[in-house]
Amino acid sequence: MRIRSCKFTLALLVFAVAIPAAGQGASLPAGLKDGGLARAVEIVDGDTLVLDDGRQVRLVGIQAPKLPLGRAGFKAWPLAREAKLALSALTLGRNLTLAHGGTRIDRHGRALAQLFDAEGGWIQGQLLSQGMARVYSFADNRALVPEMLALEGAARTARRGIWAHPFYAVRTPGEAAGRIGGFELVEGRVRDVAVVRGRVYLNFGEDWREDFTITLSSKVRRVFEAENIQFETYRDRNVRARGWLKSYNGPMIEVTHPEQLEAIGP
Repeated sequence: MRIRSCKFTLALLVFAVAIPAAGQGASLPAGLKDGGLARAVEIVDGDTLVLDDGRQVRLVGIQAPKLPLGRAGFKAWPLAREAKLALSALTLGRNLTLAHGGTRIDRHGRALAQLFDAEGGWIQGQLLSQGMARVYSFADNRALVPEMLALEGAARTARRGIWAHPFYAVRTPGEAAGRIGGFELVEGRVRDVAVVRGRVYLNFGEDWREDFTITLSSKVRRVFEAENIQFETYRDRNVRARGWLKSYNGPMIEVTHPEQLEAIGP
């Protein structure tokens, strides 16, 4: 039996921020493949940049505060400009090593990569440590997500960057209904666990038709089971879920991979 935990160690944090870059006499972390060297020539926003070979790179595994970027009616998220400046300070004009741990190109044609500078500094790790981004992972790109969650957790505890702003606050299940359509972290106690036609439901209230729910498809359930994560162990446990809030019999987050769901206490 195994469940995800928010606990981390000092050794893990040291590993996360000091991974040597490929091409600097050291190997990449397990699960990553070398994607070559290039220089950053333009910063698009807090998690996207352009390389000297013309490629646009989305820093995989994180989400920085969003800028409008030409989208009509879109209001910049708080600290979006600060996040862009943070990425610029870390990367602009510098040679970077790209590394891939899953899908390499997104639906917008951007390269998906972990980035490392010439001294071995991990760019995603530094942004998370500064509180200039939060973990935003996908089922097809799970490399280094546990390390990123640990760094995010440390920044959140210290209220660095975005974690001092109410826009990015961790929500309670009762607050979730007011945040439909947003990417949120929701934290609370699971009251009940149900499996209906192969789909798993983690219910946080007495009325599953209205209260906050986490759900997993039968395909995703099998991924959890293959990693020896037993759903019954979540009953009466405090958990933190992250994802886009939808409205379906009340507010709901659809979980697609284990790192979206963290057990945070008894």
